[in-house]
Amino acid sequence: MAHITLGGDPIETIGTLPSVGSKAPSFKITATDLSSKSLEDYKGSRLILNIFPSIDTGTCAKSVRTFNEKATQLENTKVLCISKDLPFALNRFCGAEGLDNVESLSDFKTGGFGKDYGITIKNGPLETLLSRCIVVTDKDGTILHTEQVSEIKDEPNYEAALDALK
Repeated sequence: MAHITLGGDPIETIGTLPSVGSKAPSFKITATDLSSKSLEDYKGSRLILNIFPSIDTGTCAKSVRTFNEKATQLENTKVLCISKDLPFALNRFCGAEGLDNVESLSDFKTGGFGKDYGITIKNGPLETLLSRCIVVTDKDGTILHTEQVSEIKDEPNYEAALDALK
């Protein structure tokens, strides 16, 4: 399990992120149009998984905006913004912000994504939500980079994620 903090207070996740060099675990999550999406749907594309607790917090919203801006410079790369928010909230936010270079996905139905990636928060005020993480894969689904952000209120290291694709 990962030991992280929220406002300096310790919390834990149910596991740890998959390791660099391993294959990304398959997933089935919900798109903003309520369709199901799986890892297979993105086969042949490089991926940045921008994972966070809730779009309705400043840091989470900023990460989506930042990756939306950076995504325009990435060849054959899709940025998937994943949380347990309802698809309606994710759609509302991206629509209101005019964000169309990222794809928002929700793990609200089963929580399986969070379990399979080991990132569901185990205790504290955000219990059952997803911790702030980044996972980068190549076009074959091999993990090139991961980051478990140690303080949930902090932003991920955008440059490290982008550098993994160079």
